[in-house]
Amino acid sequence: MARQGRQGRQGRRPRPSVAKRTSSSDYFTQPGKRGSVVVLRKPIGNRATAKICGVMPTRIHAKMLVTQLERAESVVKDLFLEATDDGIEALEAVLLACCKEVLAKGPKVRPEVAPAMESGGESAAGGV
Repeated sequence: MARQGRQGRQGRRPRPSVAKRTSSSDYFTQPGKRGSVVVLRKPIGNRATAKICGVMPTRIHAKMLVTQLERAESVVKDLFLEATDDGIEALEAVLLACCKEVLAKGPKVRPEVAPAMESGGESAAGGV
């Protein structure tokens, strides 16, 4: 008669990793002009289109912004639902503050594209 092997514990399943638990984020990214990355939030409430939350120079900055916005939204849950003027101004202030903090704390990038984009597309040196 053959001996049976030892059987391990049954019923214990490994917990899903952190990446799998947070995969249902309301934020997403898409490529922008000149290598930039646009961070958007899925429509919520009476909004029909996605809300542009910021334009970041690199993908690393975009991921940092998504993390920052998720933390900010966890504190003020209905910020994206507000349709009043005060609510919209508060949302814009939060978005601007998050973008500035990410750009300040993130990896350094050369500001070669940003000034030309803000001034209307023409550079100051060769604009005719």
